[in-house]
Amino acid sequence: MADIDFSAEIRALRAKYDSIEAVTDVEAIRAEIADLTEQAGEPNLWDDPAAAQQITSRLSHKQTELDRLARLASRIDDMEVLVELAQDEDDEDSRLEAVRELTSLSKALDELEVVTLLAGEWDEREAVVTIRSGAGGVDAADFAEMLLRMYLRWAERRGYPTQVLDTSYAEEAGLKSATFEVKAPYAFGTLSVEAGTHRLVRISPFDNQGRRQTSFAAVEVIPLIEQTDSIEIPDNEIRVDVFRSSGPGGQSVNTTDSAVRLTHIPTGVVVSMQNEKSQIQNRAAALRVLQSRLLLLKKEQEDAEKKAHAGDVKASWGDQMRSYVLNPYQMVKDLRTEHEVGNTSAVFDGEIDDFIDAGIRWRANNRNSED
Repeated sequence: MADIDFSAEIRALRAKYDSIEAVTDVEAIRAEIADLTEQAGEPNLWDDPAAAQQITSRLSHKQTELDRLARLASRIDDMEVLVELAQDEDDEDSRLEAVRELTSLSKALDELEVVTLLAGEWDEREAVVTIRSGAGGVDAADFAEMLLRMYLRWAERRGYPTQVLDTSYAEEAGLKSATFEVKAPYAFGTLSVEAGTHRLVRISPFDNQGRRQTSFAAVEVIPLIEQTDSIEIPDNEIRVDVFRSSGPGGQSVNTTDSAVRLTHIPTGVVVSMQNEKSQIQNRAAALRVLQSRLLLLKKEQEDAEKKAHAGDVKASWGDQMRSYVLNPYQMVKDLRTEHEVGNTSAVFDGEIDDFIDAGIRWRANNRNSED
């Protein structure tokens, strides 16, 4: 502890804070807060509940962002005072407290620095995540369900509201697919680095000979559309199929044909929803997700055209992006960032922040090298 150069550490904290503040553009945030506050004060605000919710949610998020910066600046000042007190009075308790605060502040600034890297066109959006089982039979379906729980637990740990929109159960165990929303600012930018193919290696609990099995699941992450997005889909481009919702083992969830499947005929994109209580609600949810997927597809096509013109077409980085090995050793490893963790139980319980942060930094570095 005596070896810690607190003066140097505090200078490093201030330098990192200053760089974050510069990138964040505090004045722009204050201007947006003033504009949103004015909109929120309109007497007819709640005539359109959806628009009102969007305004108040963004206002709350921007105010939280500004408050977070102010609190961190204040904590750095307080730490400097604490260190001076510990040194002047030779107080061991104050030194211990300063060490703990140094660790906590460094972590908080690192987390905020990662947020500043979320500068993509839709990174601020909420997210719609779809998990699909791949090769590997029942083990793959079970793996898809493990990933669903992992992401829902991650969101729960962060206090992010989620809503499962659709679950398609496999016959023996697990899921064929599942779709859920994460209703938090920057959910898309944060979770988009999770998109790709995930691989699980373990002794199969479904194999009576106890053989090792490799199975796969795909994760898709798209931004949730907003009312301002101009995505209009003509009715004649959509095929609507209605079917009965089903639960695990093919059991009927309800007695009406409330589940809805929408197919966008020109692109072949298919979206199904069955977790709402009525056909009308499922259709509305399916249409929202379909619009989101088409919005992202349009952006991907535009980006592909730009890269083609530049003569720089690269394979998607998302394929085979992470390996979860439970036998013959325990290891979760991201194949892009090389970040790895030996505590596989913690990962499947939602402790994936380090993987996500490493992925965001990796993506930002790749973007900078391409510019």
